[in-house]
Amino acid sequence: MKFLSKMIMILAVIGLVGFTIATNDKVSSETAVLTEELAPVQEESNINTSIIRYIDRGTMKASWYGPRFHGRLTANGEIYDQNAYTAAHKSLRFGTLLRVTNTRTNKSVIVRINDRGPYIPGRQIDLSKAVAEELDVIGSGVKKLKIEEIIIEGIDNPLVSLN
Repeated sequence: MKFLSKMIMILAVIGLVGFTIATNDKVSSETAVLTEELAPVQEESNINTSIIRYIDRGTMKASWYGPRFHGRLTANGEIYDQNAYTAAHKSLRFGTLLRVTNTRTNKSVIVRINDRGPYIPGRQIDLSKAVAEELDVIGSGVKKLKIEEIIIEGIDNPLVSLN
């Protein structure tokens, strides 16, 4: 039953990846770690409430990649989909979830690391085309964005495929 409960939680998180979070609330630069509680799965009475934490990773210079790489293999073995909410980073574990926010528009999306890069000096993260469009990075090509790592307590990197 515990396995089933964890799988349900993983599927719920996977369902969240790709949904856009748009809000007009001000983002506090002083908040380093935010938490929110999720209701426990009711199938088993001994399951504790899970906690989602957001760890502030600061700002990163972000660029995007798309059509030229669409359909090719990513570093973790997936086929790159420019319409998916994914990103490339040089050292973050595959499967790491990040909330990426354009602080000028206050638009945020959740992405999953599935590739390595960027390979242009000075850039720290490469976004898929869909993410770049959502966060208004397409026109400029490069933009500084706020990055927060999403940690789900009790689940050790639920979306890892290969490292």
